[in-house]
Amino acid sequence: MTARRLTLRTWAAALLLALPTTTLAQDFDPFSTRDGIAASPAKTLLAAPGDEAEPCRFDALGAPLALVEAVERALCHDPQSRQAWANTKVQAAQVGVAKSAYLPTVAATLAISRQNSRTTYREFPVLDSNVRPTIRSGGLKMSMVLTDFGLRGANLDQARALLDAANATHDATLQAVFVAAAQAYFDTQTAQATLDASREAERAAKESFAAAEAKYRAGIGALTDQLQAQTAYSKALLDRVSADGELKNAQGSLATAMGLAANTPMVLAKRRDTLPDTAFVKPVDELIDEARQNHPALIAAQAQFKAAQARIEAVSAEGRPTVSLASEVSQSEQLHQPPSLGLTPSDISTRSASVGVQVSIPLFEGFGRSYRVQAARDQAEIKQAELAGASQQIILEVWKSYQALRTEDESIKAAEELAKSARMSFKVAQGRYKAGVGNILETLNAQSAQANAEQQRIKSISRWHTARLKLAASVGKLGLWAIQ
Repeated sequence: MTARRLTLRTWAAALLLALPTTTLAQDFDPFSTRDGIAASPAKTLLAAPGDEAEPCRFDALGAPLALVEAVERALCHDPQSRQAWANTKVQAAQVGVAKSAYLPTVAATLAISRQNSRTTYREFPVLDSNVRPTIRSGGLKMSMVLTDFGLRGANLDQARALLDAANATHDATLQAVFVAAAQAYFDTQTAQATLDASREAERAAKESFAAAEAKYRAGIGALTDQLQAQTAYSKALLDRVSADGELKNAQGSLATAMGLAANTPMVLAKRRDTLPDTAFVKPVDELIDEARQNHPALIAAQAQFKAAQARIEAVSAEGRPTVSLASEVSQSEQLHQPPSLGLTPSDISTRSASVGVQVSIPLFEGFGRSYRVQAARDQAEIKQAELAGASQQIILEVWKSYQALRTEDESIKAAEELAKSARMSFKVAQGRYKAGVGNILETLNAQSAQANAEQQRIKSISRWHTARLKLAASVGKLGLWAIQ
């Protein structure tokens, strides 16, 4: 009975020790490595976080759809943002793996077997035996590294640097998704405004065609005027049909960016006449300095370089000695084991324990260690070059975005003046033609100029909004503040 109780206790202890690494493995985080991980792919960019368990849960699509909602949906559902978020969780787990190397490892072994032993003596049958002993054994081993001369520390530094890089890459990805979603929204607004302008141009062309046709029928106009006006009307009709198709394509792209089906119906909020502020815009030298300090892509490149440097130390430390503490406790039981011939079988119990220090010293690895260290140094050199390239690229993006916004500032003013002049010109030309003092070519040219000027005005506004957001993103400070 005592032997059975000991065996049951051994089994229970082994199961309890194995529990954290089996049934609770997926949620067990004793090092709290996920405390610095965002709760959703959008991180803290949601204007009104929802349920803590599902912060990216949305209700029905807004009607009209606001720019903020479109961007939030894209941040949560874009595959790139979700992939970057998942990568941060992977790297957080790697930090836990690196920290676990500082703790001891414990392993339990359990075994049970049943034997059938039959012994027959021809000359002495009285000594024959037929026994079926049961053998039970269990052991508990513990091993702990006392020192590895910097290997675990280097691995932990590398894991932490890679986690920093993953978080920064996630931020950079979110900024790229932010700009892309806003661009899709602006493109849809532009397509809608273009369609409205095309309808207005179609209406004006139809009116000119009707006037030319009426003059021809009254005998005071030429057939060529009527045909030219009809041609202009047909072209305006074709432009309107094309604009309608462009709007549907833009709506499909926006819906896809938000994680919805391309055929999802939507109505966008009307674009405001006033432009948002540009208070964040500073002299370009100051913006470049801010980008060097805050841009997530540059922070990620710096962390990657730091991780590569830690990798050099880790590979070098792998060739150093390792001192470990090892201990073991074991117990075995043999039930109904015959001690000798002719005697009654009995139970045998054996218990042993040991503790000691083990030193492992790598002596020769076929020169592989030297080459692995050299490879780690070369990899760090690559990361250093990538860091320099990322810095140059970010500075160039800030410069281009700054110049683009300045250009669009002037362009939008010129486009407004052009559209205003074209509208007045068409109104005068149309009045002159109706009064009989102008010709159809003057009217049609003014009509075409008005349509083109309106298109330029609409596109210049869209380009200005995009340039503003790209400048904020190039500095590394893009957020919902830029679109609210």
